[in-house]
This record gives sequence, structure tokens and C-alpha cells, in this order.
Amino acid sequence: MLAGCVTTPHTGSPIPSATGEASWRPVSTPGMVRYQLAMGQVSSGATPVRRITPVYPAAQLAACPPAQDVPALLIVDRAGKVTEVRVPDEAQADASRRAFIAAVRVAALQWHFNPLRVSRWAADADGNSHVVDEETKPFSLGYVFRFECHAGLPSVSTETSGTRS
Repeated sequence: MLAGCVTTPHTGSPIPSATGEASWRPVSTPGMVRYQLAMGQVSSGATPVRRITPVYPAAQLAACPPAQDVPALLIVDRAGKVTEVRVPDEAQADASRRAFIAAVRVAALQWHFNPLRVSRWAADADGNSHVVDEETKPFSLGYVFRFECHAGLPSVSTETSGTRS
């Protein structure tokens, strides 16, 4: 059996990619309410398992607008799934900005986290510590997604507040 491949050289100008690269950095979310742990309680989890990079809006590549920062609060359920993405001032956004917000929402709704677990520990009569009970809790994390375009090529990065509520 004989097999072969043929390719034709691309002679036109390069087609800009509509995918981005992501990186994360912490931001503070003012007014964030946090769980208060009682004595003997320990929290764990709420760490990302799967993050999808937002796709730079293809319709914006030709215009190559200035960098766009999209702050978003990700609402995460007890199972660690992002169920809602809240963007402040979304209602006032123009059509161009709404394209970036939509890209954030599409990507962030695919994110998944380790569930936030709150365990209560106690010591038995012999002084050995053990878990008495454990529950998972919903939480939220603030992120800022940054979209940049350089000569028609996109770049996307994300920063996280690392806060839990």
C-alpha cells in the first residue's frame, strides 16, 4: 500500500489567530464577604481544576482596540461548577465591550474547581484528632480577564482575586 500527502504553499497574508493565551494574577475584591470558621473548623479546596482561555473576539481583531480588562465574579456551586458570571456595569457596555464580556462568560462557565470543603475536627478521649463532620459550600472568586491585540494578534490573560465567600 502506498500513501502520500500533498500540501500547497500559503501565498496570502497570514490569517490572525482568534485564540489567546492565559495567565493568572491575584486581585482584591473590595467588600467580599468570607466564611467565618469556628474553632476546630478547617477549609480546603476551592482551587481550579479546569480553566478555559477566553477566545479573543474575532470581529475585534481587525480594529485591534486598546487593551480591554473585564472584571468578573465567578459564582461556584457546591460541586465546584461555575454557575454564573457577574460583570459589573455590563448593562452600560457598548457592543464592542459586550463581545469581550461574552467571550469571558463562554469560557468561565466551562471552568471547574475543587469543591470548597469545611471540616470540623475534634479530639477523642485519647487526644487523637479526627473529622467529626464535613460539608461543601458554594463560593465566589473575582477575576480580571485582560484582552490585548498586537498587530492583529490576540493575547488573553486572567488575574484572580483568590478570595472565597
